[in-house]
Amino acid sequence: MEVKNIEAPLSDEEVLSLKAGDNVLISGVIYTARDAAHKKLIELMEKGEPLPIDLQGQIIYYVGPTPAKPEQVIGSAGPTTSGRMDAYTPQMLKHGMKACIGKGKRSQAVKDALQEYKGVYLAAVGGAGALLSKRINKCEVVAYSELGAEAIHRLEVEDFPVTVVNDAHGGDVYIEGAKAYAR
Repeated sequence: MEVKNIEAPLSDEEVLSLKAGDNVLISGVIYTARDAAHKKLIELMEKGEPLPIDLQGQIIYYVGPTPAKPEQVIGSAGPTTSGRMDAYTPQMLKHGMKACIGKGKRSQAVKDALQEYKGVYLAAVGGAGALLSKRINKCEVVAYSELGAEAIHRLEVEDFPVTVVNDAHGGDVYIEGAKAYAR
């Protein structure tokens, strides 16, 4: 099985080259954000105020990492359920985000926004947070430290493994996978 290597942040060309079902290794800088951080970012967008991070081309990982133990860069860093960010995702894509990483299905509104704004939804393996953390070489809080684990972190990753679930062309690995086994 072929694995695609991509460098974050992403260009439109990189996003458009990805298809539902592709296995991908991400290297570069990605950011974390969960519900509380998304709410704060959307409030700033609605007020027309500057954001604490530049979303252009960025990948947002839906994770609230556990505290790092001594000698670790980060604690366990497994994905959270993406549906909790569905209300915010179209606006994030409109403001430049190119990809998000989580687990589980997305709403039709999110899938439509991925096509409209040339974005991609990636899944990381749930339950593998300790293994995923080994692909993170650096972690620093860059915004909303008062949110604790839900603060926005800047992560430097190398060969971070994900699978394309929803692509910018309307592909959906969950739908296509079910059809392949339907009788």
